[in-house]
Amino acid sequence: MLRSILKRQIDGFERAWSYDASYMRDLLAASVPSFLRFSLVTGLPDRRAAPAAALAAAGIVGTLAEDCGPCTQISTDMARASGVSGQVLRAILAGDLAAMGPEAALAYQFARASLARDMEAADPLRDEIVRRWGQKGLVAIALSLTTARMYPTLKYALGHGKTCSR
Repeated sequence: MLRSILKRQIDGFERAWSYDASYMRDLLAASVPSFLRFSLVTGLPDRRAAPAAALAAAGIVGTLAEDCGPCTQISTDMARASGVSGQVLRAILAGDLAAMGPEAALAYQFARASLARDMEAADPLRDEIVRRWGQKGLVAIALSLTTARMYPTLKYALGHGKTCSR
């Protein structure tokens, strides 16, 4: 019964976002408990702890690092639905720091420095994030970056990387 409810939720998710979630179906078919635990990942970042544009920037940087076009598209669509403007999202995707605004630019630079393990660049950016939004904001941005990378990684690991494109 639970499996059929979850299948319908996946169906609705696919329709709502025009997204191929077949990797989610494979995960669900293999293990309902694993599917449920993985589903919790989306809710890890506290979306009130930092501005939506900053969270979007960190998430998109993480998704782009995994080179997954559909995941980048859904991340962008979800950020747009959360109120991030199309102009800011286009700037994030283009890496245009001046056009993305200060909140997104800070998170964007921090996410890129973190992925590059460039602590010389990341440390002052982290300090600025904490100054602006506190430790909760830093954690939300870090979780946005981290969780964004999990989806394309899972897709590739389960054999669904063929649906990914630049």
